[in-house]
Amino acid sequence: MSEQITNILLVGVGGQGILLASEILSEAAMLAGFDVKKSEIHGMSQRGGSVVSHVRFGTEVFSPIVPEGEGDILFGFELMETVRSLPLLKPGGSVVANDLQISPPSVLMGQEPYPADLVERIKAQFPDFLLVDGQHLATDAGNVKAANTVLLGAVSKRLNIPEEFWLSALEKMVPVKALDVNKRAFSMGREL
Repeated sequence: MSEQITNILLVGVGGQGILLASEILSEAAMLAGFDVKKSEIHGMSQRGGSVVSHVRFGTEVFSPIVPEGEGDILFGFELMETVRSLPLLKPGGSVVANDLQISPPSVLMGQEPYPADLVERIKAQFPDFLLVDGQHLATDAGNVKAANTVLLGAVSKRLNIPEEFWLSALEKMVPVKALDVNKRAFSMGREL
């Protein structure tokens, strides 16, 4: 009998709260009783470079890295990084993506345009696609920096982890001064 492991990829650029989101996700899965493995790859993350975090959970998980083509959920914090990571998803996988566009240096220097058809490309490959206006919802919750938590709320509805464990993980990982805003942001994401 093959073991069921849930494979989640979080992708974006440095400074978007990807690592905190992966910590909260991992903690919620552990609180729910799963074995959890996590790995991060930071490419110049301090300067807006690519960041990818792998989170795998199940009864027993041996490797922290999601094999290419085996991701269940792609959790994208920026559209171009989301499209770049689509090959990591398995056919029929889910994509939850922020509608944010952060121009890489080549676009900022005028060497090439930011691709205009990213949302259509994601939808064409993965019909189970939720586009989230994370910045807008986070601002409504009280702080634009809580966009990562809005997205986490949206992803949480696709996972078999009860809400109480998500809230406990938020309480453990988020600084007290930001907890109320993050709980509101998480709830707004769950309602999408």
